[in-house]
Amino acid sequence: MTLPNIPEERVPAHVAIIMDGNGRWAEERGLHRTQGHEMGEKALFDVVEGALEVGIRYLSVYAFSTENWNRPQEEVDFLMGFNRMLLRQRRGDLDERRVKIRRVGRRAGVPEDVLVEFDEAEAKTAHHDRMDLLICFNYGGRAELEDAASTGGPLAENLYAPEVPDVDLLIRTSGEMRLSNFLLWQSAYAELYFTDVLWPDFDRHALFKALEDYASRERRFGGL
Repeated sequence: MTLPNIPEERVPAHVAIIMDGNGRWAEERGLHRTQGHEMGEKALFDVVEGALEVGIRYLSVYAFSTENWNRPQEEVDFLMGFNRMLLRQRRGDLDERRVKIRRVGRRAGVPEDVLVEFDEAEAKTAHHDRMDLLICFNYGGRAELEDAASTGGPLAENLYAPEVPDVDLLIRTSGEMRLSNFLLWQSAYAELYFTDVLWPDFDRHALFKALEDYASRERRFGGL
């Protein structure tokens, strides 16, 4: 597919994605929910490729929320192991593409072997500056604000990744229209884009469509 026909200055610096619909995608096909997560990983890597093609500098993805611990234990266990495996398998691909991998969220509660994979992926790719892929894992917007406030300093300076600019475009798949506790501070003036496409069916072409919609909007940030 041809790259989106938008001026370079209209490409958002920071795109955030709520990757929703893996379970529904699987259930609609009579598959186990875990198979939806497996297909969702393929969608994510294609979106990363598309983001690199258009020059997006920061891509934040909602991989596991602080509320996701309430899911059935079987699914939680699968997601822990699945993400550990993906980090091991994909970090080489992302390293080759000069993508910096960053984990964003609380460490407490996450299995040590998963944290080790995150730490090794971050160390391996720390020197890259083509794109930062922020994997929001055991992340919650309220938890982030609570943690920032507990330092006693300015909130903006004590977020998990304070040097990352605010979200320009926030995308949510699967037809749901809510933020679900994702990047609440950073998305104060984000443009919101909702699509009925379930996450496993989302790809770089769907991303380009969202970017074209974003480029057509006029952002005022509370002004005239």
